[in-house]
Amino acid sequence: RVEESGMELNKLLEEERLANASLLVFANKQDLVTALAPGELSAALTLHGIRDRKWQIAGCSAKTGDGVEAGLEWACANLGS
Repeated sequence: RVEESGMELNKLLEEERLANASLLVFANKQDLVTALAPGELSAALTLHGIRDRKWQIAGCSAKTGDGVEAGLEWACANLGS
């Protein structure tokens, strides 16, 4: 399903209203041994092919809160960029 999500994400990013939007992807569930690492998720979503905007992938755990603040700090720093 990750590959399907990547295709949908790429379709969304083609929309004119999102032309200048930065992209933050949270790689959630990093507290689980079965979770895809951020690099693996990035590859599965083909994020490295995105060249027309700033993007970031942030490993996090919604359960423990790890990584959430760092991701939101990146988003705040890149608002309107």
